[in-house]
Amino acid sequence: MEIPHTALDPATLCNLVEEFVTREGTDYGNHEYSLQDKVRQVLRQLQQGSVVIVYDSNSETCHIETRERLARMPGAVSG
Repeated sequence: MEIPHTALDPATLCNLVEEFVTREGTDYGNHEYSLQDKVRQVLRQLQQGSVVIVYDSNSETCHIETRERLARMPGAVSG
């Protein structure tokens, strides 16, 4: 289920984005970015709609996914 980023408390949203950008394997290319820069990039992508917050009821977890990849997932339902 897709969760609008605007539905989250700002502190919760910040924590979710920080957890996402600090995951091992998150690739930002050859350029080094600070944590603050990475968070700003993801927040901008959320505002633009290119990435979305998804809640998985099976694992009871939230994650951030590109809208494009979400659309390709089998059985994906947004909203």
